[in-house]
Amino acid sequence: MLSLIFAAGSRPDAEKVIAAGKGRAIAGGFAISHRPDPAEGWLELLASGLTFDCHGLIPGEAQTIPPPGALLGLDAIPPGEATTLQPGPHIAAGRGLLPVVRVMVGVASRLAALDGVVAAYWWPAGSWMEPAYFRRVIGDWLSGGAFPALGLTSLRREGDGAMVSRGLGLLIGQELRFEPQQALSAGAVARISVRLIHELIGGGALTRPQEFIGPDGELLLATPTRDSHYLHVIVRRDGE
Repeated sequence: MLSLIFAAGSRPDAEKVIAAGKGRAIAGGFAISHRPDPAEGWLELLASGLTFDCHGLIPGEAQTIPPPGALLGLDAIPPGEATTLQPGPHIAAGRGLLPVVRVMVGVASRLAALDGVVAAYWWPAGSWMEPAYFRRVIGDWLSGGAFPALGLTSLRREGDGAMVSRGLGLLIGQELRFEPQQALSAGAVARISVRLIHELIGGGALTRPQEFIGPDGELLLATPTRDSHYLHVIVRRDGE
């Protein structure tokens, strides 16, 4: 699910959402496949044969404000009112499939251009993104660029000091885990994670250990845990 946060009093109504979807030849374009009574505050959007529910429209009630998370392009979580976009019931089971995610975030990037948007929040990763940042990384991806790892995934530090990815599990069923004894800086973990996520999005989950080349030429060994929920990442430098 994705939330768009609007400044207080700026949430759109159905007409503004409909206008945002026009021009379907452009990435993210959509049509309206179901329009209930406006008082219900939602629309069903159709894009590339897939349906998505957009909730929290005026005159309906705003949606729940997301919890704190990673900040990208923002200094702090902005106050406001939330709308949400999520796969419709018929495709909900496939919400982690890359084609579904691509279409949904493309639609969301259109909506993020509406007046009053102050943040975009990607629930699987807990990522708060400045609207222009969100639109740029999604636009680059949909135009053939790299997967937006800094946005559709994030990193968090656990109580034992390990750094663990968040959001990758939705897409491949596994998260990255960097154990604290490797003494890697947060910046190094972020750079390595971006490289690994790019490789894993293209190749899928691992069933056995696999080596990769890191962003600075270092050797990376990713090993699935016994339950396959995590990939333990070991960084091997020259001479090790």
